[in-house]
Amino acid sequence: MKALVYTGVETMDYRDAPDPAPAGGEHLIRVDSVGICGSDMHAFLGHDNRRPAPLILGHEAAGVIVGGPRAGERVTINPLVTCGECPACRSGRENLCPTRQIISMPPREGAFAEMVSMPETNLVTVPDDVPFEKAALAEPLAVSWHAVRLGLEALHPSADRRALVVGGGAIGLAAALALKAMDVADVLVVEPNAVRRDYLISHGGVEAVENADGQFPIVVDAVGYAATRARASALASPGGVIVHIGLGEDTGGLDIRRMTLQEITFIGTYTYTAQDFRDTAQAIFDGRLGALNWTEERPLSAGNQAFEDIRAGRVAAPKIILKPT
Repeated sequence: MKALVYTGVETMDYRDAPDPAPAGGEHLIRVDSVGICGSDMHAFLGHDNRRPAPLILGHEAAGVIVGGPRAGERVTINPLVTCGECPACRSGRENLCPTRQIISMPPREGAFAEMVSMPETNLVTVPDDVPFEKAALAEPLAVSWHAVRLGLEALHPSADRRALVVGGGAIGLAAALALKAMDVADVLVVEPNAVRRDYLISHGGVEAVENADGQFPIVVDAVGYAATRARASALASPGGVIVHIGLGEDTGGLDIRRMTLQEITFIGTYTYTAQDFRDTAQAIFDGRLGALNWTEERPLSAGNQAFEDIRAGRVAAPKIILKPT
């Protein structure tokens, strides 16, 4: 098969790679659409030692099952593979499984390829009327769906249903859409890049601004740098909730004194549960997350250029979808 292989810092090579060999209980998927994630970009820049070269990256994918009793079935892929037996898995918190794996990280190759192998339990059937390009968004949307669900569960019932999202990339936009789908009507996105901000307004259907003032019961940091954490801890209302999704920078930024004195809850959140993924996929199928027309499509063979364009800030769309065929 052909695959886009990360071979070194800021280098992706479109080349031949061995076909995946499905293990017991797994299916071979012919990939139709696969999104570029921020974590893929971190690896591309050499900032993620969990993803050493050479490696096939990519974990936001949808396609068609090849062979077996489900051959021809259209599916979207939950890339998080868990044991199913530990206390976290048994309690429905699979994202906290101590032996969790995700495709695009050893030992599992990713989906920037013509084919990928996945356990049957990680596949969600996609209706015929839902394009694969939208179905491939289930993974990034699930990240934000899970984060928003946790934030709303932690919010005091007396608090206003208002939210601020810091960062207008795919995860930030997904958080805004999830908030709206969960009946938070007043949602504001802060995005300093003017081109991206205009795109969010015209395609994402959200209110986006360069800066925000005031205070908000829920603040979602979808960037994760010291500067954005500082903004989040300053703009959260007393008794409010900060939901931290971004992984941009490890330390700094939080005003711990203010958070302590004002009883501001901080939630760090990573990936999603299996139920969150299924709920997100259904929300896509039902149209509750909007038109989802904020993607740009490119061939997988041009993947290296796509990474370079994202790196240089030349992409207005929050998400690039690569097409292997």
